[in-house]
Amino acid sequence: QVQLEESGGGSVQAGGSLRLSCAASGLPDSIHAMGWFRQAPGKEREGIATISTRASTTYYADAVSGRFALSQDNAKNTVYLQMNTLKPEDTALYYCAAETSSRWPQKLLSSGEYNYWGQGTQVTVSS
Repeated sequence: QVQLEESGGGSVQAGGSLRLSCAASGLPDSIHAMGWFRQAPGKEREGIATISTRASTTYYADAVSGRFALSQDNAKNTVYLQMNTLKPEDTALYYCAAETSSRWPQKLLSSGEYNYWGQGTQVTVSS
């Protein structure tokens, strides 16, 4: 079975850091991208980062550019989201996602382009 399991969420004060992990299992060989999304209560799901699984090329939303970094460890079938200089507006449920396609991404992908999703991990940033 395909499984994406996020971990590393929690509560942190503004200016602090967290590292989210997404452990994947059972994914098909055709995975071309992994990504992170977030959704706050009453708001739309927001795409924040995409990584090409071929060359580890990353793409970020403007809201997190320069503060967040997406990376992957293929040997461990895990992707990470390093979150620095956290702000209260970063508070949300963070989701990991994977997609299959015929080519590797060259931009930040939208939610509709992903095929598999984790259950999410909560990040709360206090002022």
